[in-house]
Amino acid sequence: MTVRRFEDVSEGESLPPRTIPVTRAHLVHYAGASGDRNVIHWDERTAQAVGLPDVIAHGMWTMGAAVQVVTDWVGDAGRIVDYGTRFTKPVVVPHGAGAEIAVAGVVKSLDEQTREATVELTVTCGDDKVLGRCRAVARLD
Repeated sequence: MTVRRFEDVSEGESLPPRTIPVTRAHLVHYAGASGDRNVIHWDERTAQAVGLPDVIAHGMWTMGAAVQVVTDWVGDAGRIVDYGTRFTKPVVVPHGAGAEIAVAGVVKSLDEQTREATVELTVTCGDDKVLGRCRAVARLD
């Protein structure tokens, strides 16, 4: 596995963007794996009864899917030393077609002492920004 070298990275550098699909099947599998079996993630009647437009993706699924852009860019998931975000809007997942999240990243800063890059992610679903203040710190070679 090749890990990105500090010398090869610059502030303002864009990471390769990605569009990630999410379907009801993804949510059911994630619910089983995570233990978060809240009905709003798979049953539209329940989701609508609590005021949601439809079933929504788990926030942690969205967060995990988004950081994959940084993981792929740096070359090793173990190089992510810090990651945080705010959940700003839910990812609505209609039956059938599902939804997609779009993830783009930019290197915001570099720390020469620690050889770390701070990456700011923009994560949207349609016209909605679904994660805010989404930042990952990756240790480079």
